[in-house]
Amino acid sequence: MIVHFYTRPNCGLCEEARLMLELVQEDVHFDIEERNIDTSDEWTEKYGLMIPVIAVDDEIVQAGQIDYMTISKRFQKNT
Repeated sequence: MIVHFYTRPNCGLCEEARLMLELVQEDVHFDIEERNIDTSDEWTEKYGLMIPVIAVDDEIVQAGQIDYMTISKRFQKNT
């Protein structure tokens, strides 16, 4: 499973979300593809007010405040 992690530099919530992803990764195998929204006008327009955003198969799993339980449950369904 590939998880798309939309973020941008100097984003405190993004750093916390990255830690949550890494914690979940200890229990569920997946790859993280980090995407800096500042490198794409499309991503900035789509996710600019929502970051951090975690998506799987173009479906947003969670945005903004990321919590372990929500992403863990969702990722376990995909395995």
